[in-house]
Amino acid sequence: MRIPGRPLVPLTLALALLTGACAGGTSASSSAADASPASASERAATAEKQLAKNTLVPLEGKAPAPELPVTVDSSDGRRVTVKDASRILPLNGGVAEIVFTLGLGDRVVGRDITATFAEAKKLPQVTKAHDVSAESVLSLRPTVVLADTDTGPKEAVEQIRDAGIPVVVLDPATKLADVSTRTTRIAEALGVSAAGKALNSRIDKELAAARAAVPKGSKPKVAFLYMRGSAAVYLMGGKGSGADSLIEAAGAVDAGVEAGLDRPFTPLTSEALVTARPDVILMMDKGLESVGGVDGLVEIPGIRETPAGMNRRIVTLEDGVLLSFGPRTPLVIDILVDRIHGT
Repeated sequence: MRIPGRPLVPLTLALALLTGACAGGTSASSSAADASPASASERAATAEKQLAKNTLVPLEGKAPAPELPVTVDSSDGRRVTVKDASRILPLNGGVAEIVFTLGLGDRVVGRDITATFAEAKKLPQVTKAHDVSAESVLSLRPTVVLADTDTGPKEAVEQIRDAGIPVVVLDPATKLADVSTRTTRIAEALGVSAAGKALNSRIDKELAAARAAVPKGSKPKVAFLYMRGSAAVYLMGGKGSGADSLIEAAGAVDAGVEAGLDRPFTPLTSEALVTARPDVILMMDKGLESVGGVDGLVEIPGIRETPAGMNRRIVTLEDGVLLSFGPRTPLVIDILVDRIHGT
């Protein structure tokens, strides 16, 4: 299955590409959650302003003091003891967002390429094309490293462990329910469980308010397309893509799932697009840019024949935010609700 005239890279490379991104006070989404009532467009406007700043809002109050040592389960089957959280190194952008929002940002010593928010920008990057450099990690002298099961190469992770640094591996977040699970595990690994509970409470409240703004009535069909034109990567999201959970929360139907795509990502074909018949296409900003914007997108076989292509109904969000599944996910839902259901 391939787009005529366009070679496709293996799914493993595409998924590796996909895995690729502090001020006090009250967050914009928290304020919106407390306001009653707020229209979807008002919530989206507030969310867009917050995301435009590209900053995080930590929990209110004094930063938590880690209570260590703790021993936690790692998703690679190990039990890991963390004795010191003075120099934290998250190897995933979504994980980094949680660490900063917990109030521990001043302890973070480096970043992954997917950590694109403002507070992390000045930190040294320890990944290249999503591969971790063990030498770069070790040079920062971290006291704990937070990774996920997609972090690699495995040899680099083992080299970090062999140097005596505790590495806690987390399961990837691919649905809304994973936000609270991941927050809890990160907070426990860093010895700040109470802060984790507080952050989960805040996120739950914000998500509930975002969902409450979903209009009643028909549910548009939304296809998530992951594209990297320069690398000839053209994929449609299906069950487990991560976007399917967001689309559902925004009161819409994932067109790929409804069309029977039972894998997270499937090579894109014009036949699959025509079968899915999405009303809206959801993409990442850089993905749309890589195919020449909306004008280039509708030239891809099958796009123009869909309702979304005919009406140029394309919704995009910043790459490092859309599938981060972290503290800013309620803002993503606010924006999706408005853009998907708007005219």
